[in-house]
Amino acid sequence: MAYQTIQQEYLQIPVVTRAYTTACVLTTAAVQLELITPFQLYFNPDLILRNYQVWRLITNFLFFGPVGFNFLFNMIFLYRYCRMLEEGSFRGRTADFVFMFLFGGLLMTIFGTFVNLVFLGQAFTIMLVYIWSRRNPSVRMNFFGLLNFQAPFLPWVLMGFSLLLGNSIIVDLLGIAVGHVYYFLEDVFPNQPGGVFLTCHNISLFVFFFFFKTFKNIKKIVTTPNL
Repeated sequence: MAYQTIQQEYLQIPVVTRAYTTACVLTTAAVQLELITPFQLYFNPDLILRNYQVWRLITNFLFFGPVGFNFLFNMIFLYRYCRMLEEGSFRGRTADFVFMFLFGGLLMTIFGTFVNLVFLGQAFTIMLVYIWSRRNPSVRMNFFGLLNFQAPFLPWVLMGFSLLLGNSIIVDLLGIAVGHVYYFLEDVFPNQPGGVFLTCHNISLFVFFFFFKTFKNIKKIVTTPNL
């Protein structure tokens, strides 16, 4: 009976949120059980281009470190805001939600190449939080009973909290930046005078072209023999 209840609750989670959070938990469990190591998961353009280890483009978004406070903190925020987005502004728009994942992942991969970030899951979580916060500006937030503020300040509060824990804010800034790019192209620019609604198709063509050109240049650098 308890199993059926848990199963029903699990299946009620929106499909994209369910798939991503499950993949993150299973990846962390596999590392915890020493079935795989983080060295097989991290983002490395050299290994991707030289050895065709293309899975690293995905797995670097699935590992949030060993089981502990940081992992639980990220999972709670990832699940909460991913689900609220999927059930809120993306309700009935699963394809657009998946596109947002791809768009954010591609931009983070490109930027992550230049700032030497090897795991981008936390940045992705911050991106989701940022987009939700900008689409729900009037919501009042309570952070652990200590702070009260409007939703748009949440990503910055999380960045400050991360800084207090001694973490680098580069990851958080990357998530905020990518989230703002998506929010601007999807919600702001089409409403500007002369602004054109940028469809998923148009944006994806631009991003994939930019992604292809960037990695083509990186591959030239990586594969050029040292003299």
